[in-house]
Amino acid sequence: MKVCYFGTYRESYSRNKIMIAALESAGVEVVACHVKLWHGIEDRVKITEGDWVNPKFWWRVFSAYSKLIVKFIRIPSFDILMVGYPGQFDVFLAKVLSSLRKKPLVWDVFMSIYLVAKERMIDKKNPLTVKAIRQVEAWALKFPDLLIQDTAVYVNWFHQEYGVSPDRFHVIPTGADNRIFKFGMRQSNSDQNILKVLYYGTYIPNHGVKKIVKAAEYLKAYNDICFIFIGKGPERKAVEELVKDHRLSNIHFKDWMSQEDLLVYIQDADICLGAFGDTPQSMMTVQNKIFECMAMGKPVITGDSQAVRRSLPVDTIVLVNRDEPYEIARRILELKDNSQLREKLSEKSLLIFEQEFCIRSLGKKLEGFLSALINSTNTPP
Repeated sequence: MKVCYFGTYRESYSRNKIMIAALESAGVEVVACHVKLWHGIEDRVKITEGDWVNPKFWWRVFSAYSKLIVKFIRIPSFDILMVGYPGQFDVFLAKVLSSLRKKPLVWDVFMSIYLVAKERMIDKKNPLTVKAIRQVEAWALKFPDLLIQDTAVYVNWFHQEYGVSPDRFHVIPTGADNRIFKFGMRQSNSDQNILKVLYYGTYIPNHGVKKIVKAAEYLKAYNDICFIFIGKGPERKAVEELVKDHRLSNIHFKDWMSQEDLLVYIQDADICLGAFGDTPQSMMTVQNKIFECMAMGKPVITGDSQAVRRSLPVDTIVLVNRDEPYEIARRILELKDNSQLREKLSEKSLLIFEQEFCIRSLGKKLEGFLSALINSTNTPP
């Protein structure tokens, strides 16, 4: 099988890298037809907030899609055209090109950019733009022969929001790149008498970082518990102010670092934290970092949700009420005082990850879905 992985998708984003690696692990030949359009998160936010009216942006769009067409023409043959994330605007061109080659079109939707825009409250600043994004997304969902999503709960949201039949979707979990996130990597020489609790991420609302701060406040009397926050994002400044106001000395901030250094921090952690926000996006997904920490055999505490429960066995990770930061603190203490439970969670999470969420497992599922699609399109009516 040969797949043309198409679009202006985020080339360095973990979802796209994992999907390509998963396909290749299943023996699929992947030919990238990619052109960079966006220059990062801030660029996308700026455009969404109203900078899309700038003629320079439209010249950028025209240039990017012209280059895509030229690249596509040079690809001699393939079996499936697959649009990477985010592809809400790429799907229209992809439909034309796949129809010309008479090949099926697949789109890894992964996230609703309409929902992301609403969660970033861009609709408060520019409601017409967000309405337009919703309409574009609704149209885009109609064209592919097969849609891919990471959880069944998110599939149901697309059904409720846009009326898309769940039968048009197949679920490929987020997973993690186990070529990078591996069990048994080297640890630092930090104090082994300190329980290290790690959060890393982009400080977005669906992570609920302020709830982690509240949990740390409950535990401030414990000198042998240390919280490490790694990353940057829109809520970091507010989180730092909160820590300062409550005079918490048990939280240590670090900026983004090299991937190699991040891996050391994960391996060195006794407990890793997932997401605790109650936004729709947070409730419908299983965040990539949860799988990354599972791949490294780390006990994980995260907010309870239907998506997590339907994706992972309940004894794999520790689930807490998202409305109760005290629950985070209580479960941290429970794990602190029970090394056997931490070890059991470590073993279970690693086992489940290797069975269901590693690149090889994801590739096997994805290749099966695509093979079935090819067979169905090649079958005479």
